[in-house]
Amino acid sequence: RDIWSRPELAYAEHQAHDALTRFFSGGDLPGAAWAVQPRYKLGTAFRADWGTAAAQDPLRLAFLCEYDALPGLGHACGHNLIAEVGAAAALALKAALESLAEPVAVQITVLGTPAEEQGGGKIDLIKAGAFDGLDVVFMAHPSQENAAYLPDVAEHDVTVKYYGKASHAAAYPWEGVNALDAAVLAYNNLSVLRQQMKPTWRVHGVIKNGGVKPNIIPSYTELEFYLRAPSRKELSVLTEKVENCFKSAAVATGCKVEIKGGENDYYNVLPNKSLQKIYKENGKKLGIDFISEDAILNGLSGSTDFGNVTFVVPGIHPYFYIGSDALNHTEQYTEAAGSQTAQFYALRTAKALAMTALDVIFKPGLLEEVREDFREVRLKEEEQTNPV
Repeated sequence: RDIWSRPELAYAEHQAHDALTRFFSGGDLPGAAWAVQPRYKLGTAFRADWGTAAAQDPLRLAFLCEYDALPGLGHACGHNLIAEVGAAAALALKAALESLAEPVAVQITVLGTPAEEQGGGKIDLIKAGAFDGLDVVFMAHPSQENAAYLPDVAEHDVTVKYYGKASHAAAYPWEGVNALDAAVLAYNNLSVLRQQMKPTWRVHGVIKNGGVKPNIIPSYTELEFYLRAPSRKELSVLTEKVENCFKSAAVATGCKVEIKGGENDYYNVLPNKSLQKIYKENGKKLGIDFISEDAILNGLSGSTDFGNVTFVVPGIHPYFYIGSDALNHTEQYTEAAGSQTAQFYALRTAKALAMTALDVIFKPGLLEEVREDFREVRLKEEEQTNPV
C-alpha cells in the first residue's frame, strides 16, 4: 500500500527509493554485486543483499535506511542521514569482509524502510516477513548528542470524530448539537487529566476540523492525538484514560463520537547492553563523546517504529550529534541535516556501526551475549505487559 497520504511526500519517498536501488544495483560499486529487490513488500521499500562465498548458514546482519520527511519541514529529523549511515556502514562491512584471505559465512542486508514519521513502515515490513531470519539489525538516528541508547517510548495515535447537528447559530441555535463544543470540551478534559498523568506520559494533538462558518452550529469536528508512555503496559493505561475524556465530551454535548486508533502502535525501544557497550567502545576510538548514563536515564525521547523491530530481532539504535544544537522537527534542523558539517559526523557513525558489526562476527561469545540480552529484556517486557 502507499503509506503516505500526502502526494508531495509520497513523491519524495519514491524518489529516494529509486535513487538508493539504482545505487546498490550500479556496476561502479567495488567488489561483488548486490542482489537488489525494488518495491520490496511496500511501494517505497527496498532490499539489497550481499553474501560471501562461504555462506552456507550465514550470520545475517541488516542495516536500515530511513528516507522519509516531515510535511512542510523536509528532513527536520535527519532521515536523509539515517539512510546515508545505513548504506555507508553496509558498504564498509562488505569491503572489510571481501579483504579477508578466508571468507566467513555472513550475509549483509540493507533494508530501505519508509514512513517512520507516519504509518510505521517497519511495522508493515515486520508483518510482511521482511525481518524473518535476521540475526542483528543496525541503525543510527541524528540528534543533539551522542548516545548508544535513548529510551524511545511507546506511542499510540488516535483520531476522534464528533457528529452533531447543524443549525443557524443566531436564529435558532437551540436546534443544533454543537460538535465544536465536544471537541473543545475533550481538549479541556485532557488538560484537567494532566495533573494525574505521570511525568513520563505525553498527550498532544490538534483539532483538524472545527466547523465551516461562525454562523453555522458545527455538525462535525475531528481531532488527532498522539499518546506516549515508556512501555506498552503504561500506554494501555493512558489510552483508557484519554478515551474516557473523549467519550465524556460526547455525553455532555449530546454528540455521537467515533474513536479510531492508528493501524500501527509504536513500541518502546528495547535496550541491548552488549551491543551498546561494544558500540561505545568503537565510537570512543573514533573520537565520539557520549553523554552520561544519568543523562540517558533522566532524559526523554520520542517514538520510533524501530522499537517494534527490537521485539523481533536484536538491534541497536544509537543517536549521533551532527554538528548543530538545533532541535529535531524544526527548520533549523532541516538546514543542519543537509549541511556539509553533518557529513563528518554521519560517516563517523557509519564507521562505528561497521566496527560493531565486525565485533559481532569475530569477537568470541559476543553474538550469544547479544542474543541473551534480547531474550531477557523481551521476556521482562512481556511479563510486565501480560502479567499472569
